[in-house]
Amino acid sequence: MSKRYRDTASLIAELQPDAPLNCLCIERLREHVEGFVKGFPGTVAYAVKANPAEEMLAAVCEAGISAFDVASLYEISLLRKIKPDALLLYDNPVKARHEIDAAYREYAVRNFALDDARELQKIHEVIGSDSTVELAVRFNVGNSSAIYDLGKKFGTNSKTAAELLGQVARLGYRPALTFHPGSQCTRADAYNEHIAAAARIAAEAGATIDSLNVGGGFPTVYPNSGAPTIQQFFSEIEQQFLQSFPAGNVELRCEPGRALVDPSVSVLTRVKHRRELAVVFLNDGIYGSFMEQLLSRVELPTRVFRGGEPLQGPEELFTVFGPTCDSLDVFSYEVPLPTAIAEGDWIEFGEMGGYGSCSSTRFNGFETGDYVFVENGFVY
Repeated sequence: MSKRYRDTASLIAELQPDAPLNCLCIERLREHVEGFVKGFPGTVAYAVKANPAEEMLAAVCEAGISAFDVASLYEISLLRKIKPDALLLYDNPVKARHEIDAAYREYAVRNFALDDARELQKIHEVIGSDSTVELAVRFNVGNSSAIYDLGKKFGTNSKTAAELLGQVARLGYRPALTFHPGSQCTRADAYNEHIAAAARIAAEAGATIDSLNVGGGFPTVYPNSGAPTIQQFFSEIEQQFLQSFPAGNVELRCEPGRALVDPSVSVLTRVKHRRELAVVFLNDGIYGSFMEQLLSRVELPTRVFRGGEPLQGPEELFTVFGPTCDSLDVFSYEVPLPTAIAEGDWIEFGEMGGYGSCSSTRFNGFETGDYVFVENGFVY
């Protein structure tokens, strides 16, 4: 493993970095993963899309995760290289024929998701009959309470889900169900209606499902989120699952992304310019680590350093721009920063493990920096 720095202040004092850096705290990740695995009443599969950096995947594996939600051949190949025996859930409901074929034959994937009859037909034509393959029908019911409503793109209705599940069973595959309440879910009871609906769908299809995957959606508690605690989500899910599937013959799974890795990474940026008014320009922005700022008002915990010391003093609200020449490259909210902040100071943004570095581009020639390791991460 690369060198570890004691903390962000030590890193700044030694490196004086001009490029953005992703500061990964292995200890914080391990602690968070262990709490998640202990609290969730089933199998925890990491949603690779949240952060596929090899440093992160290796750390997640070391922390005890052995199942993964994958959405592409790229993610599949990464996991087979890092953890060859991992359980891979190919839960992207739409896949090209060559992707299905490669996943099945080259990478030994045996778990696939679908949400319409044409995808089921495609999978059957490519794979043929194989009773070791699990096919999970993705469904969607009710209204989303999440920041990102994934039901607008994926998930069929209950009636069609029952028809598809019956076809899966008749074709000799292992039938399963899956749903996703949406990313950054705001209600702990949002999973209940889906779990209850899964029991009704299975009964209508006349099929005994092997597993029920409740997806992701578990929220990171940002300063402005007001989200319930993760324990509240676990309690609601366990109670409804036991009520809906009392026989105990269904495996419960989940696929957290941001909720599993967010606390373990902070992004260290540097102030390129300070205007006379409360405006700063950073070396990273919307086209880099902070793409989500273009999509939603996610307020991130921050702290500021001058040299290797925290910058204290009174604060005011600043407009924060990224480094590109695009006017869209601006944070969705005014960031509270020390009034004395100046060119050359560093701003560290916490809770950036998910949907940070993986969403960055090279627009205008700027790109997010490397991963570095710190022993004491940013805790707010």
